[in-house]
Amino acid sequence: MEAEEGGRPDGHGAEPRLAIGELAGEFGLTHRTIRHYEDEGLLSPERIGSAPGGARVYGHRDRARLALICRGKRLGFSLAEIKDFLNLYDTDDAQIEQMRYMRTIARRRISALEQQLADVKQTLAELCTIDTQISEHLRRNGITETQDMEEKHS
Repeated sequence: MEAEEGGRPDGHGAEPRLAIGELAGEFGLTHRTIRHYEDEGLLSPERIGSAPGGARVYGHRDRARLALICRGKRLGFSLAEIKDFLNLYDTDDAQIEQMRYMRTIARRRISALEQQLADVKQTLAELCTIDTQISEHLRRNGITETQDMEEKHS
């Protein structure tokens, strides 16, 4: 449900405003996660109402920022990196510095993932070698792999 028809309290406007539950549901996040992003300065919803804090309503800008936050998290960027990226958007109309920053952190992430991939390949190779050595040892001692499995299930 949108906060107000047309997106503004007076009903005249095109920007839809979403409640925290609607935004959370759309992105598959919890209310707590969205509030955490607010606490970190990544989102800044409008507050409606006279009660302290007021009800949060999220506009197009918040939704777009949340989409970028979620993408950044999926790609393995820290919240600090995501925040820096989002803040650069606000200061550079041509987004030159934003793109340079993203290229820098993307290249750093690529390097880290390539190292992780090499580590995983090495670990897999070592485990395969161990598996082969154990199978050969068992075979030399008259144990077949099927016997080993039958004993395990008995």
